[in-house]
Amino acid sequence: MDWLKKIPNTIRSASGLEWKLWRKLPLILVVGTALPLAAALALHGFTDQTNAVDARWLQTMDYVVAGVVVFHWTAVFTVAIGCVVVMLMKGPGYVADAMELSHSDKPRSGVESSES
Repeated sequence: MDWLKKIPNTIRSASGLEWKLWRKLPLILVVGTALPLAAALALHGFTDQTNAVDARWLQTMDYVVAGVVVFHWTAVFTVAIGCVVVMLMKGPGYVADAMELSHSDKPRSGVESSES
């Protein structure tokens, strides 16, 4: 069963920034995740956790790091969706369900136009 059929005589547009960005997304994801986690590890290593104020501040920083990482993942996922959409839009034309209309070539004569 063919879901999508290529429309004859369609051309692909030249690839651009979307492919360059698509190839860099895994690196961007890893670096953007590793940097906040490294900062959190450094904070845990260099912060004195003997009193409650420092422990609370460190826990707050853990929540901030988790928020930054989740935000970064969301941003990378959103950019990836955008890249996929642009790649599909630049590709060849496809038709999914062509539906023949009875009046597509010859409009019905009994229908009045909506211009008044």
